Amino acid sequence: MSNTVRVRFAPSPTGPLHIGGVRTALYNYLFARKMGGKMLLRIEDTDQNRFVPGAEDYILEALRWVGIEIDEGQGIGGPYAPYRQSERREIYQKEAQRLVDEEKAYYAFDTAEELDVMRKRLEEANAPAAQYNSITRMQMRNSLTMKAADVRARRDAGEPYVIRLKTPRKEEVRLNDLIRGWVNVHSSAIDDKVLLKSDGLPTYHLANIVDDHLMGITHVIRGEEWLPSAPLHVLLYRYLGWEDTMPQFAHLPLLLKPEGNGKLSKRDADLGGFPVFPLQWTDPFTGVVARGFREDGYLPQATINFLALLGWNPGTEQELFTMDELIASFDLTQVHKAGARFDIQKAQWFNHQYIRQCSDLELAPTVQQQAEAAGITCSLEKAEKISALLKGRVNFAHEIFTEANTIFTAPSAYDEAIVAAKWNNDAVRAVTVFRDALDSFAGEFLADDIKHTLADAMQQAGIKQGKIMQAMRVALTGSGAGPDLMLTMEIIGKEETIKRLDQALNTLKTITT
Repeated sequence: MSNTVRVRFAPSPTGPLHIGGVRTALYNYLFARKMGGKMLLRIEDTDQNRFVPGAEDYILEALRWVGIEIDEGQGIGGPYAPYRQSERREIYQKEAQRLVDEEKAYYAFDTAEELDVMRKRLEEANAPAAQYNSITRMQMRNSLTMKAADVRARRDAGEPYVIRLKTPRKEEVRLNDLIRGWVNVHSSAIDDKVLLKSDGLPTYHLANIVDDHLMGITHVIRGEEWLPSAPLHVLLYRYLGWEDTMPQFAHLPLLLKPEGNGKLSKRDADLGGFPVFPLQWTDPFTGVVARGFREDGYLPQATINFLALLGWNPGTEQELFTMDELIASFDLTQVHKAGARFDIQKAQWFNHQYIRQCSDLELAPTVQQQAEAAGITCSLEKAEKISALLKGRVNFAHEIFTEANTIFTAPSAYDEAIVAAKWNNDAVRAVTVFRDALDSFAGEFLADDIKHTLADAMQQAGIKQGKIMQAMRVALTGSGAGPDLMLTMEIIGKEETIKRLDQALNTLKTITT
């Protein structure tokens, strides 16, 4: 085996990349970078019946968006091209034929109807497993039960056939998984899997073994759903004579429903109102649109941070990681065996943390664009100030504009509970005195200066500032709670501040009379 770590991410272009697939790619990437190795991208498109147009481009874009850099493979190139399996069929056919020639695999001519009859017969007999295996194969139409001349004649006539693995009947198959430890399976539990289909394309089982060997893959890090197939893959490595260079396996835990009971699905996401795909996806056949983390407003760094901790624990209290910090901390031995509950509230928390870290200039264009779409003029400078004021109060950048409603629009109503409790004669006097002080305010209208003006006005009027602040806020925004009031006034400007104070005095004057 090569001294250089080489891992691969090998998705199938059968639709949008599930967020669990992104996590698999991330763990491969973190491990490769930690070990100073290489990460490959291979497209496993041997099931042409399930191929979906646009899915491959989606995969490449999704990986780019989250910041997973591919060193070699589809879309990049490299010494083992092509990296799309449908373009490598001759390689698989050669290895499948070698297994047949060495009597480790065989031709099978069974029709779909014959296979159904076999399964029904086994089910009726209460057989432990209704499968094509070392026992049932001797009752089927294949090169083990037919004369060589008959097999040759059928092949020459173009009769459809597949190539199946000839699984040993009594043998122990073992592998040492880096996450789960030793896995032992008796060969009687392994059926004679199809290696090469009747269309000449390989199944996953043959293709991934051949490609991993030829591409020098040292570690196969993949989802738990492939663990039952791992003994079969070990057997294939042995049959192909590559057992000494077989990669190490690590099977990652499942992503579970938010409730923790069962594997996370798109239906769970639809019911829960959250995405399970990194990017929005429009089905090319139905036009149905599926939500994406990116379009829902999640930042790539927040998405990565969230996914990294779904099944892996650094062993510390640290929760926020840059990509470099994740690489430095990542260790496969700290990946859990048990499934990880998909907590979308935690994903939102991560996004909130990263939104807070964004510069005001980064967030301002989103605010400006949303304002303009609503028919509101908003300069980039104003959008920056709004972002500074509100980014600590939101989970997503697009929520800043919604939160800024009281900045863009004067109140048309006032919080009745706050008015009833706080709008009294002192409040009216305080608002009036402050409004008059603003009339003579000179210079740039900045929060600190506004704060001093308010304090001086209240001191001269003999009013305790703490008692009237909620009333002052309700006069300016209509609400009794919100972001820093001095900064709010700075953003809306002197003229608008005075206008709103006058409006409140006029609208609420009947309350104290």
